[in-house]
Amino acid sequence: MLTFEALETELWPIPGRSEEVSATLRAVTRATEDPRPRLVDTTMLFAPRSGGVKRYLMSKKNWLAANRPAVSHGLVVPGARHRVAADGTVHLHAAKLPFGDGYRWPTSVRRWSAWVSATNPAVIEAGDPYTPGQAALEAGQRVGCPVVGFCHSDPAALAALHLGEWAKKPVEKRWARLFKQFDRVVSPSRYIARRLEEAGVNDIVIRPLGVEIDTFRPDRGDRASLLRQLGLGADARLLCFAGRPAREKNVDVLIDAVQRLGDPYHLVLVGAGQGLPDEDRVISLPYEREPKAVARIIAGCDAFVHANDKEPFGLIVLEAMACGRPVVGVNAGGVAETVDSAVGQLATAAEPAAYAAAIEALFERDIEALGAAARARAVESFAWSRVFEDLFRVYGDLSGEAAFVQPAAAVASR
Repeated sequence: MLTFEALETELWPIPGRSEEVSATLRAVTRATEDPRPRLVDTTMLFAPRSGGVKRYLMSKKNWLAANRPAVSHGLVVPGARHRVAADGTVHLHAAKLPFGDGYRWPTSVRRWSAWVSATNPAVIEAGDPYTPGQAALEAGQRVGCPVVGFCHSDPAALAALHLGEWAKKPVEKRWARLFKQFDRVVSPSRYIARRLEEAGVNDIVIRPLGVEIDTFRPDRGDRASLLRQLGLGADARLLCFAGRPAREKNVDVLIDAVQRLGDPYHLVLVGAGQGLPDEDRVISLPYEREPKAVARIIAGCDAFVHANDKEPFGLIVLEAMACGRPVVGVNAGGVAETVDSAVGQLATAAEPAAYAAAIEALFERDIEALGAAARARAVESFAWSRVFEDLFRVYGDLSGEAAFVQPAAAVASR
């Protein structure tokens, strides 16, 4: 473990270090005095408006505190300045990405690695293949602990979408080169596991994400109240999508499909309508930071719609299912592994006509029965308690630390 003095020398060898950096250093080194084995998560996919990865990490932190008292947790993420939050999350200064919806890009692998090393990890989990992912590997070598790479996205597909097909292969090669170095690679879906295998990465463990079933639940919704808020009549059919206004989300497909369908369909966009021109039948609501507020809107609608055909997993889909809402997805990507005819409807393609047909087909069925089945599946198969029990066995196998698999009751009885 790096000492406070060694960390100071390595990270800030020049005069003029700010007090906030010194305070962060002191807080990090105090935290490492905890004798319990420490799981450290690090990622750049953590911003004020970020979705699935941030929700996963905060859910893990909360679950760990309640269910694995013999393990401590550290989280190292980018921020506007160096600081340690009240929950122990270490924020390191990084510049904002232009047009990046609040995301920040750390530039120095060496410095990030030193910070992660200083947290005294027993296991490190990297949540991206960028600077924090590279730094996690360096930190693992430095302190001699295993490093897990959790693959939350397909950067090669994103590069092709935003830059063109020419960008796909170089990004894919770099992605594979990095993920081959992790001691264990975790994928949230078979779809992403196949993409990793195509890139040359083997021995992948599939562990789906989960959902806060007590936060996202059917009784959060009040359809009549939501209709009044939106100025719509009781005969309206409310379709909801919540997420970032990112190109890969295919929000344009949702809008075009609703325009094709016409009356009585309306599309409610939570956060995803930001910057889009006004459209008939499309209601844009602001981003909601509070999960319960998102749950109230989703549970008050008739169905949830999601048109991303390359979605790595689709945590928001699980959240909609937990709210008792059927889902219209696309028969591709990670969403197709969670949604089937028992809980919703899958379009044959992420194309307006096919998607509109899938919406119509859903409403020809008993959507309340489908919603009840969706809730049951979310509770039985995707509650965070079940997901994290499986994931912590991976940490225990890698580290040899029994604390990762000891439940709270076992620790209390000792």
